[in-house]
Amino acid sequence: MLSEINRLERSRNYLRPGDVGTAVSLWKAYVHKPERELWHDFEWGNELWYCCGSPLEARALLDDVMGALTRESARELRNVVSRSDSVWNLPSSPYAADGGRR
Repeated sequence: MLSEINRLERSRNYLRPGDVGTAVSLWKAYVHKPERELWHDFEWGNELWYCCGSPLEARALLDDVMGALTRESARELRNVVSRSDSVWNLPSSPYAADGGRR
């Protein structure tokens, strides 16, 4: 899988060497942020995204890359990405009407 990703990063004009690894790292770090920080990013954005990359764009890039890889390599990358996706898709913890946890 890594050799195919390296080849893809060198042959596609929308990729540079290391972009896929950076995208995986950005997405993984983002989904593990506390919910209050995610809400802040959603409401007001995050100025660090301008210099360091948007994790949401990184996730979209990973979808594009998985579509360009062979079936076997795409499956391997999908397994890596799905670990972070599963954290992203966890339901929020319930809160009582007064703002405290139930």
